[in-house]
Amino acid sequence: MNANVIAARTALTPIVWGTTYAVTTTWLPAGHPVTAGLLRALPAGLILLLITRTLPTGSWWWRSAVLGILNIGLFFTLLFMAAQQLPGGVAAILTSTSPLVAMAISPFLLGIKPTRGHIVAAILALLGVSAITLTPGARLTVVGVIAGLGSAISMGFGMVLAKRWGQPAGRNP
Repeated sequence: MNANVIAARTALTPIVWGTTYAVTTTWLPAGHPVTAGLLRALPAGLILLLITRTLPTGSWWWRSAVLGILNIGLFFTLLFMAAQQLPGGVAAILTSTSPLVAMAISPFLLGIKPTRGHIVAAILALLGVSAITLTPGARLTVVGVIAGLGSAISMGFGMVLAKRWGQPAGRNP
């Protein structure tokens, strides 16, 4: 694959993700984080279901439910709560701690200890997000900070469990 295509795809992800905070504060009604999360996730989920035309089987029913709650339901609800309670930059900083959460629980659930390089990279990324998005007038609320950290914890656990469980046999990602 062409290096320019890889760079463009890599740049597209944070650009699209960054719209979450702008859309939340600009167009979505305040006080409805579950609805906002539903509007964000349901169309993509339905499209994926139409494309794959497969449902989970066996133990993947409960695993899918757990991963769906952690990576989508709870995560998006808390993310939108944080985005509605805090300036977008502060919410982005709090949710960007999820790699640190994943590294903290990986030794217990995966038997993988993070390397010093991984920890430094995650901290540098967090500092980079902070440098770009944090403003001196940022106001904090307890609910917003708890929601932001909760979204990071939810996503961190979801990522680690997804790695632990892998994917169902005979299914592509």
